[in-house]
Amino acid sequence: MNIQIKKLTDSAKLPERGSDYAAGYDLFADISEEEEIKPHETKLIGTGLSVAIPEGYFGGIFARSGLSLKEGLRPANCTGVVDSDYRGEVKVSLHNDSDVVRHIQPNQKIAQLVIIPFLAVTFDEVDNLDETKRGVGGFGSTGK
Repeated sequence: MNIQIKKLTDSAKLPERGSDYAAGYDLFADISEEEEIKPHETKLIGTGLSVAIPEGYFGGIFARSGLSLKEGLRPANCTGVVDSDYRGEVKVSLHNDSDVVRHIQPNQKIAQLVIIPFLAVTFDEVDNLDETKRGVGGFGSTGK
């Protein structure tokens, strides 16, 4: 699949795969100088890129496992969504879950983009739903 991508700045870096079988493409911080993220603070970091994701797909923005494990930094909304009709700059809202100040450097890997298909649905309002064994059992109702 080919996806059109546009650099919005000269310093923007195109997404890269970390290995031949990686599902995610690393996104890089398009910032001119180091950004500080205080403990439990969220900062919006631009990538300097816009993309044209095909209809029937979306771009999921996920945490980089090393950055979240080692630095406590993750997307604030846990998984960002880039819709196929969005043409603005792809940005990552990075949240610092740690108790120490973290720093983001220019061109640092900050998240990963995964292109994912989805099904468009319609919702039919009904008076009753079919019965299941689980029924209305919620969180933890199926055991550990």
